[in-house]
Amino acid sequence: MNKPLDELYLEWLYSQVGDTGLSDPSKTYWGLLRQMYTKEFVWFVPNDDNRVEDGKYLRRDFVDDLRLINVDTGWLDLGCSMLELLVGLARRLSFEAGGEPRDWFWHLVDNLEIMFDDRHSFPMIEVDEALDRVIWRTYDWDGKYGLFPLENPQEDQRKVELWYQLSAYVLERV
Repeated sequence: MNKPLDELYLEWLYSQVGDTGLSDPSKTYWGLLRQMYTKEFVWFVPNDDNRVEDGKYLRRDFVDDLRLINVDTGWLDLGCSMLELLVGLARRLSFEAGGEPRDWFWHLVDNLEIMFDDRHSFPMIEVDEALDRVIWRTYDWDGKYGLFPLENPQEDQRKVELWYQLSAYVLERV
């Protein structure tokens, strides 16, 4: 294992949602996922800390999958990245609504309405703005431009914890 732990972990996260075997960088999402990985999710709506824990739990899965030993507990306790949050939510969606976590992950990315071209080139500013909309809850009251846009919201989604947003979203679509 010659790669730093963070690089190995990012590759593992990528393998959860994308094809790591592609050699043509113009057909991959490394730039997008790396940017999501470097952006920390900050929670301030009560109980969203549970979604942070879901994201951080991925590190334990990674350590178990690669059978790593002597992993620094400080690394395990770092804040939750936006990438970890989205992978964790995708896993929850898969459990709640069926389907594959990989597909749910890309569905959530689509909900963020990040614009990109055919070569998977993402403007870093737009990606950062989309991620900030989720973190700081500046999306529309019905969840549009957030992770879980609703047709018929019962309340302002900017004030609703992510778990209840996810549940309402599943109920509207399943």
